[in-house]
Amino acid sequence: MKLFSRSSAAKALSLAAVSALVLSGCAAAPEEAPTAEPIDFLACAVSDEGSWNDKSFNEAVYDGLERAQSELGVEIKAAESVTADDFEPNLQVMVDAACDVTFGVGFNLVAPINKIAAANPTVNMATVDGWSEGNANLKPIYYSMNESSFLAGYLAAEYSTSKVIGTYGGMQIPSVTDFMSGYYYGAMQWAADTGNDIKVVGWDPKAEKGDFTGNFAPNSPESKTISLAQLNAGADVIFPVGGDQFSAVATAIEEANPAAVMVGVDKDIALTNEAVSKYVLTSAEKRMANAVFDVIADMVAGGSFVGGDEGAYLGNLANGGTGLSPLYDFDSKISQEVKDRLAELEAGIIDGSVKPLG
Repeated sequence: MKLFSRSSAAKALSLAAVSALVLSGCAAAPEEAPTAEPIDFLACAVSDEGSWNDKSFNEAVYDGLERAQSELGVEIKAAESVTADDFEPNLQVMVDAACDVTFGVGFNLVAPINKIAAANPTVNMATVDGWSEGNANLKPIYYSMNESSFLAGYLAAEYSTSKVIGTYGGMQIPSVTDFMSGYYYGAMQWAADTGNDIKVVGWDPKAEKGDFTGNFAPNSPESKTISLAQLNAGADVIFPVGGDQFSAVATAIEEANPAAVMVGVDKDIALTNEAVSKYVLTSAEKRMANAVFDVIADMVAGGSFVGGDEGAYLGNLANGGTGLSPLYDFDSKISQEVKDRLAELEAGIIDGSVKPLG
C-alpha cells in the first residue's frame, strides 16, 4: 500500500494537468495551491496496479481529484496499489478516513470494492470501469468507448498505406474489447464509404477472438511481441488497448516499420507522453477526469449520491466522456473531406443514426 502525496506527484502530473486544461477547462496545474477556498469534503481514490503516473486510466482519475481540489476546494486522499493484495486494505483505509466518496479504479477492483461497499452500506463509493453487485452505495462509472474508437478506426483506415491495421488488448474483458470492436467497425465504415478493402488484424468482434497480452503490465514483453507480429503482418497503424503500452509499441515500430503509427487510449497520449508522440496519430480518450470531477461537483453542490444501476455514469460522445484527441503534427496529412466525414459520423453516433458496433 502506498499513499500518494501531492509533493511526490507534482512533477509527474504536470503534463497531465496541461491535458486536462486543454480538454476540460481546468484551472491550475497540480503543483499550485488550490484556487478555491477549502471546504469540508474528502474525495478519495484507490488505484489499480500501475501507479498514479501510468499515463493512462489511473492518472486520469487522479487528474479528476486534482481538478476538484483546485476548483472546488475539496481535500483529496489517494492510495496506490502496488499489487492486487493492496486493493482491499487501501479501500479500508479510505473507509477509516471517513471519505465522502471513494473511487476504485479499474476492472480489477470490482470485486474488492463491492465487498467493501457491502460491508459499509453508508459509505459512498464509485467504481471506474466496474459495476455494482447490488450495492446501492456503489456508483458504476463506465464508457461507450466503441464510439470514439469507431472514429479512430475510420481515421486509421484512411491513414494506412498498407490498408492493414492492427489492435490488441490487455485482457479479453468488455471494457477492453469495446475499444477494439469500435475500431474494427470504424474501419469497415471507411471501407463501405470508399469502396476499398481494409484488413483489421488482432480482433474479430464476430468470432470474439484476437490478440491479448494477458495482463496490464506497462510496456510488457508480450506487448512488444504482439506489436511486432502485427507490423510484420503488414499493419501500419496499431491500437494497443492495455494501459501504458506505448513505449513497447514505439520500440516495435522503430524495429519493424518506422513509418507506422499508433492510436493511443485513455488519455491524449501525444500530449502526455512526449517520448512517443511522433508515432501517435490520435488517441481514443476515456475522459475519466471529467467523470470524477462531475461526481464530486454534484455532491459538493448538494446533490444526492445515487449508486447502483440507477446512478450509473455513462461517458459518451454526447457528454464529452469520450472523444478523439487532436491530430497535432498529423493534421495536415488528413484531408478536410475526411475530417468533415468524421464530424458527420460523430453526429450520427450521437443522434443514433450511426451504430458504432455494426
